Amino acid sequence: MSAMTEPAEKSDTVKIRIRDLHKSFGPKVVLDGVNVDIAPAESLVIIGGSGTGKSVLLKHIIGLLKPDSGTVEVGGMAVETLGNREITEFRRKFGMAFQEGALFDSMSIWQNVAFPLQRLTKMSHGEIDDRVEECLEMVRLEGVADKLPSQLSGGMRRRVGFARAVAHQPEILLFDEPTTGLDPITTALIDEVILDLSDRLKTTTITITHDMESAFRIGDRIAMLNRGKIIAEAAPEEFKRLDDPRVQQFIHGQAEGPLSEEATARKGSREERRGTNEVPDRPEQDGRTSGEL
Repeated sequence: MSAMTEPAEKSDTVKIRIRDLHKSFGPKVVLDGVNVDIAPAESLVIIGGSGTGKSVLLKHIIGLLKPDSGTVEVGGMAVETLGNREITEFRRKFGMAFQEGALFDSMSIWQNVAFPLQRLTKMSHGEIDDRVEECLEMVRLEGVADKLPSQLSGGMRRRVGFARAVAHQPEILLFDEPTTGLDPITTALIDEVILDLSDRLKTTTITITHDMESAFRIGDRIAMLNRGKIIAEAAPEEFKRLDDPRVQQFIHGQAEGPLSEEATARKGSREERRGTNEVPDRPEQDGRTSGEL
């Protein structure tokens, strides 16, 4: 571990505790002993290259996946032990903002934001209407309730997704690559909205991203996931100064460095394993060698 810091000015109580979390899909090891604590009302940003397991980690936190071993505790509750009925109730603690907003194209903005309120609460139509307007105001989108998603820009659709995520007043917010594909000005606005929501609602917030400028703006703490483990975590200013060459390569987006060498080594190892299974003069089928069929 390159650095370990306690989040500043946060409660000593742990909201989310992850211990020795392992998950594999067939021979591919995705999570290989993840350990991390997240405090109440803390904003944790998880960074790492594509395919390093960031989304898989989020799915364990919300209970969409069960670990091969290890545990995820949310509010002292071991997520992997929950039954089907319990897990449904448990997920109400969360608001999830997906990439691209993941809105219902055939529904108006009002209907999109109202959707979780209609499913999860007994609020009257008038109460739902007030809450939808409040949530759209929080993400700086007053006056768009009657529009369709296709009438909004990409950044506006993301913010509608945020409004829907917070509508039922969750304890924990999860943001999955909230700024991917957006221009720098829109990205800065999205970051401001995330900060506003975190401060106003006092939610525990977890964001996964490749965007380092965004990570440094919105994170109380940044954790880097690599080869299935958290290899570094620190507050933003300290994270920038870490001497781990993997961290520095990722921060600066350098083509050459230990992360590139690791990727090349893994690719070579896969090709070597495939080569030992090949039967001469037989073509590969569906991405597998004849020796694997």
